Amino acid sequence: MPIARNNINSKNKAMNLQSIYIILLMTITINCSAESNKVAILYSDVMLEHRTGENHPEKPERLSSAVSAVKKNNALSKYFIWPAITKASNDYIQLAHTDDYINLVKNEVERLDGDQQVLLSTGDVVISKDSEEAARFAVGAGIAGIDQIMAKKAASAFALVRPPGHHATSTKGMGFCVYNNIAVAAKYLQKEYGLKRILIVDYDVHHGNGTQDIFYSDESVFYFSVHQHPFYPGTGRENETGQGKGKGATLNVELPEGSGDKLLVSAFEQNLVPAMKNFNPDFILVSSGFDGHKDDLLGGLSYTSNGYKSVATILTELANKYADGRIMFMLEGGYTSSSTNASIIAVLEALTETSE
Repeated sequence: MPIARNNINSKNKAMNLQSIYIILLMTITINCSAESNKVAILYSDVMLEHRTGENHPEKPERLSSAVSAVKKNNALSKYFIWPAITKASNDYIQLAHTDDYINLVKNEVERLDGDQQVLLSTGDVVISKDSEEAARFAVGAGIAGIDQIMAKKAASAFALVRPPGHHATSTKGMGFCVYNNIAVAAKYLQKEYGLKRILIVDYDVHHGNGTQDIFYSDESVFYFSVHQHPFYPGTGRENETGQGKGKGATLNVELPEGSGDKLLVSAFEQNLVPAMKNFNPDFILVSSGFDGHKDDLLGGLSYTSNGYKSVATILTELANKYADGRIMFMLEGGYTSSSTNASIIAVLEALTETSE
């Protein structure tokens, strides 16, 4: 009977190997599933060192309060990862800004010391001795978020940054913005990962004139903005649709003062969603300003956190449909902490719900 015993042993070994294979497969599947619903939160304390003055609306406390709200949200914390970020080098900032402008920022900041605060010579941006370093970390946060998503370590990302960026052109800082964080992110996606078509969505109460300007002649980056008009900075008219090869790759929706969630959501459903059928983006970047909230200090719109959540859901559905789920939000405006914090949490809820 030794032959029969050997057959039994062989069958047992085969069954054991099969069991091990199944367990390994299940482990890999579980790990992949765990990563597929993670949201990378990008932040550094360095960004708090950009000092703008006690009564300035774009102050460090607006960011530290937002970060605290995210960290204290026990219901969502299991979804978050907090990767380390580093400051962006000139090689990356030059993707969206001229050497002359980068040197101007560096030189004007280096002349400051102590608690000195002055206006950047190009526009309405208060700078202090650590502003340039903070701005580089804001850009670096976007780069780190992209790397996390492209490496499939996270399904989505939210970069909690300051100074904001969407008003900065390639040659000029303005509107509280030093470097255009989201413009660099879009260029980085194309340069480092070879993605062809990037969608940038901007729902800040102010039109992102800098972002529009940088990509106005670029057919590979679609810029969509819904904003209050008339309002600062005065750009973003509906007849501004791009130029040259970029004609048709800019889409602006103007909303009058007092507009609420219904008009916000309608702007996305009736304008952006149809436009993406032809553009078919590879990645979605969102300039996520919350100064359109009804309780915000600066804006004149009447959005609520539910409105922002609805928009985030639309955007994640577009990302799932066209971009393999790849989407990153970057903080822009939002100057009343209670409403900004609630809106950030609402967006994060949408990201985690649509990833499950």
